[in-house]
Amino acid sequence: MKFPVALIAAALLTATGAAQAQFRTPQDAVDYRQGAFEVMGHHFGRVGAMANGRVPFDAAVLQQNMAVVMMLSRLPWAGFTPETQGLPSRAKAVVWTERARFDAAAQDTARALTALNAAAMTNNLDAVRRAFGETAASCKACHDNFRD
Repeated sequence: MKFPVALIAAALLTATGAAQAQFRTPQDAVDYRQGAFEVMGHHFGRVGAMANGRVPFDAAVLQQNMAVVMMLSRLPWAGFTPETQGLPSRAKAVVWTERARFDAAAQDTARALTALNAAAMTNNLDAVRRAFGETAASCKACHDNFRD
């Protein structure tokens, strides 16, 4: 049942306009970021299924999934607090030792997601495919460098 709790927590933090999530324990921060990434990945996968032709293109469904991805894409970063370094997670130590590089990678992904979202609004599958490929590459680069 962790999955719905993380989604509810993310929605509540977004609704209150909190600039930074406040966590009772470092493990809460890890759970928060992992939950946000998990839900975001699920919806990003749905977008990818359309972009790669595994499911029929439906502009409305694409845009709905991108709305979720865009909302969630702003959330997990607050969970990378210094107190979480060394806790069991897939985050590599380099997240904290090279924080500027990690933050730059997060910004690169945010820019790619923004471009993908813009492509989704055009209802042009070719534009979505191109932008999805660029976004997936940005996600992969971050995973390769900062996640075990």
